[in-house]
Amino acid sequence: MTSILAFILVLGPLIFIHELGHFLCAKLFGIRVLKFSLGFGPKVLGRTIGDTEYLVSAFPLGGYVKMYGESLTEEVASGEERFSFSHKAIWQRFLVVFSGPLFNLIFAVFLFSFIFAIMGISQPVNEARIGGVTVNSPAEKAGLAANDLILNINGAKVQEWNDVAHLIKLSAGNPVTLIVRRGDQSLTITGQPTMEQDKNIFGEVIDTRYMLGIRVADELVHISPGEAIQTGFMHTWVLIKITLLGIVKIIQKVVPASELGGPIRIAQIAGQQMSAGWVNLLHFTGLLSVSLGVLNLFPIPILDGGHLVFFAVEAIRRKPLSVETRERFQMIGLVLLVSLMLFVFYNDFRFLGNGG
Repeated sequence: MTSILAFILVLGPLIFIHELGHFLCAKLFGIRVLKFSLGFGPKVLGRTIGDTEYLVSAFPLGGYVKMYGESLTEEVASGEERFSFSHKAIWQRFLVVFSGPLFNLIFAVFLFSFIFAIMGISQPVNEARIGGVTVNSPAEKAGLAANDLILNINGAKVQEWNDVAHLIKLSAGNPVTLIVRRGDQSLTITGQPTMEQDKNIFGEVIDTRYMLGIRVADELVHISPGEAIQTGFMHTWVLIKITLLGIVKIIQKVVPASELGGPIRIAQIAGQQMSAGWVNLLHFTGLLSVSLGVLNLFPIPILDGGHLVFFAVEAIRRKPLSVETRERFQMIGLVLLVSLMLFVFYNDFRFLGNGG
């Protein structure tokens, strides 16, 4: 039940924000919006206000904004051209379509900025204090513990965390003797470093070096609202790059395609994040908003990015692609999208079957 509630709390606002971007930009350019729907398929709830029917539809995995004159085959009444999407300038149509993904990215910036403004940012402490010890690591076997302050390694004074990594590396695998302060006590502890692989977030080995299995402590530092907004933008930009790089790594088979998850996996993770606290849930929502914004800009017909490609081609040719050509490409896009959805659903059920 928690997962279902968390799924609604996460996905509902993301769909709404995305469609709101299309809606507001269309209204800005005087385009008549006929429908604003959260979800696809049969209408569950609906109310018409002005020219627009606002809907909640049966299948919640998406939404849509239907605009007057959106289709090239749609007849536009004489004198109504100024309300028609297809009669607007290319740059206006481009912005209407682009605004959906853009609003998702802006929403992510807002969420992250809010989190940083309330909670602060986490950064490593200036001293060589242990923040955590890896289970079954040489450090755990030697008796090192979180919050120990490392003062000395093999007779060399330690002033910052970089000294720790450097001195353990210099040990060449030989035992190292550490003098640490634990509370009011000064302890001498000997550990045996082992050669370990240092991996990035995609599991790629970036270095091999001798390690004890300890990490630096961090602390929360409160920042001003302006710094929180700046950090929110930076965090969103980093996640955009990670999202794009992750897709490249899947194509390169560095990251297995089985890692792709669908609605079931999203609901499960959302439930876990909700149980962990509101900060975790908000951060997961921001992460998902970034992914939704980026993926919708992919140049696949039927996605926003595919429509943007059509507009770019139209700008170069100075005339739109034929209806038949666009329909052909959109059918290809639909097949790709349905295939991807079936694949992620397969991954979800296999994940559940494995006890995930």
